[in-house]
Amino acid sequence: MTQFFQVHSQNPQPRLISQAVACIRNGGLIVYPTDSGYALGCHIGDKKALDRIRRIRKLDSKHNFTLVCRDLSELAIFARVDNAAFRVLKNYTPGPYTFILRASPEVPNRLQHPKKKTIGIRVPDNKIALALLESLGEPLMSTSLILPDMEETLANPEEIFETLKGRVDLVIDGGFLSDMPTTVIDMLDGVPKVVRRGAGNPDEFE
Repeated sequence: MTQFFQVHSQNPQPRLISQAVACIRNGGLIVYPTDSGYALGCHIGDKKALDRIRRIRKLDSKHNFTLVCRDLSELAIFARVDNAAFRVLKNYTPGPYTFILRASPEVPNRLQHPKKKTIGIRVPDNKIALALLESLGEPLMSTSLILPDMEETLANPEEIFETLKGRVDLVIDGGFLSDMPTTVIDMLDGVPKVVRRGAGNPDEFE
């Protein structure tokens, strides 16, 4: 059965956040709000939940998954960040940007790009997402909620619930959000390169 929580966008209810975190820790797959629309999330170490995400989104093995972090210090544990990259990240986090970086040994192999050994990393500017991350105490394995044959994220939480009912364990209603996914920035060469234009201001990286 899929649960549906209505969480206050500015003052997330601690009781509901705790229940959502318990769901994640118990192997649950959730839909939660970010600053660039809704996303699918699960525990970083949960292979079954990850496989469920792959099935829902019909993702191949080359997809770059994202670790959603509380802050820059947590981000730096899971990615190799040199001084040039750190300056860029500091300027644009929190925000609706996903940065492709070399994964550190802390990242499970199944989350990394199979050849490049990269991982997407981001810090969202959304109070519900940050409350989840603070309570969880570690990053959330995540991907934008873009269903097959769609280019935009689903924006209406009630529509999300009806569409994914029985396929996810929890939908967190954080209000009607943007239908734009994050802007994805490749930082592998030390110079920002936009690989997907989305929320925020991609022009600043070009």
